[in-house]
Amino acid sequence: MSLRNTLASAAIAAALGATTALLLAAAVLPGRAQSPASAVSIDNFTFNPQKLTVKAGTTVTWTNKDDIPHAIAAVAKQFKSKVLDTDNSFSFTFTTPGSYDYFCSLHPHMTGTIVVEAAAGDAAR
Repeated sequence: MSLRNTLASAAIAAALGATTALLLAAAVLPGRAQSPASAVSIDNFTFNPQKLTVKAGTTVTWTNKDDIPHAIAAVAKQFKSKVLDTDNSFSFTFTTPGSYDYFCSLHPHMTGTIVVEAAAGDAAR
């Protein structure tokens, strides 16, 4: 193989390596995820955290860790889960900024709030 071919092969390998590195970085670096996720645990008749702040586009998942059923319902009726037995989950994606109060429809004294902020880069309207 000539020096010219060797150099050309090395340049191609370097370019492929850099492209692969960029693709891997885009896949694992935060801030570019299409739908970030956040979790709320239901345990001992409480939502934890009771107030959660997320960016628009975030999917929030509630998981019942109690040994009795619970059900999540938004006060303004934007979302409602089925009855969740132990270790069952319910997810909802928040796309619009605002404050979302919710409660357990089986135990209305259990309450929580999801605060949704505009996603980074969204223009104020």
